[in-house]
Amino acid sequence: MNIQLYASDTPNGRKISVALEEMGLPYDVHVVDLGKREQYDPAFTKISPNNKIPAIVDPHGPTGAPVSVFESGAILIYLGEKTGLFWPREPLAHIATLEWLMFQMGGFGPIPGQVHHFIAMQDETARRYGLKRFMAETRRLYAVMDRRLADNEYFAGTELTVADFAILGWAWRHPRHKVDLADFPNVQRWYQALMARPGVQRGFAVPLRH
Repeated sequence: MNIQLYASDTPNGRKISVALEEMGLPYDVHVVDLGKREQYDPAFTKISPNNKIPAIVDPHGPTGAPVSVFESGAILIYLGEKTGLFWPREPLAHIATLEWLMFQMGGFGPIPGQVHHFIAMQDETARRYGLKRFMAETRRLYAVMDRRLADNEYFAGTELTVADFAILGWAWRHPRHKVDLADFPNVQRWYQALMARPGVQRGFAVPLRH
């Protein structure tokens, strides 16, 4: 049986479709329609207690029994450990992978997500304040990434890792962040290189909406 992926066409959903394609793991897609609040379906809550996508069910878990995993960062770690791919064992690269994965989970995700929220607001006063605050912080995070990539091919160094997949899911939305990647040339170089990979292209082509 294949891994079952529960996701939508969002940055966090795309992280996992890209990782699964790059790792060559067979999987089936179950689109969770957030607009219809399918994330609150009791059957999905059993898989993802926080009612968030993505989530997976691996019929061949580490004990031989099926296991469900929720939270995109946890899923990337799980898949990296399961396959040994994009999950470096060399200590310094391993540390760097964890650092940049946590950077994405704690910053480059929640902050651009606020930009997405305030762009859609109708109250112009609240919209203006929120965008000024969170777009400035979003650009600061892009600058952090640009500095890192000035001397490194990938976020963990010379090796492509799950941290790159995590960050890519959100960098994919740079037009929505109102960010021109030309302002961050190292990020742009990294982004173009990853988006040229066949596995990444397949991951973004997976239908994740009804």
